[in-house]
Amino acid sequence: MKQVYAPGCALLIYKPQLAEKVLDFLNRNLGDIPEHRICCRHDPHLEKGTQVINTCAGCDKRYRELYDGISTQSLWEILAESKTFPFPDYKGMEMSIHDACPTRTEERVHSAIRKLLERMNIKLIEPSNTRTKATCCGDSFYGTLPIEKVKEQMKKRSNEMPCADVVIYCVSCIKAMYIGGKKPRYMIDLLFGEETGIGTFEPDEWHNQLQKFIDEH
Repeated sequence: MKQVYAPGCALLIYKPQLAEKVLDFLNRNLGDIPEHRICCRHDPHLEKGTQVINTCAGCDKRYRELYDGISTQSLWEILAESKTFPFPDYKGMEMSIHDACPTRTEERVHSAIRKLLERMNIKLIEPSNTRTKATCCGDSFYGTLPIEKVKEQMKKRSNEMPCADVVIYCVSCIKAMYIGGKKPRYMIDLLFGEETGIGTFEPDEWHNQLQKFIDEH
């Protein structure tokens, strides 16, 4: 089975150097894994039978559902079973978690994320709406509701979190939790011991930046 690694548009905008670190780890531990940079919203031009290793919840869903003969595996599932990844130790720090909408049906992803948090010695305090019952961070309402209503949804979801620090595995969710007054902790940042940056976060500006990158890739 051929495998490729798709970092996803949002990660390549956010911290392309972390996408490179992930690719380096995969190549050192799984063999020759080429990087795939065509956005999942465009024809991927991949052979049938290809498996896409992804870090973006939206990529996981779109490759899985839109393209015949293409399967997906999240980076989280690979790292959860890794015997070589150098997991940092967060010494029992308490965090909540927001599960991304595109993986709402994917308990394999939910379980892998939580196993990774255990391996990093993070104490997870779950919100009441979590895993398959998680509610949207608010970003999915962009384009259908006025911006202020979108921000209200972001604040509503953020207020469901029991802890100030919230584990995120979608870059758009970083923006939503920040707008909602929480401190987002992006999974790849946690894994590589980095602070999570916010960058562009106003919904119009972020979606324009993302769309421009999508159109170019």
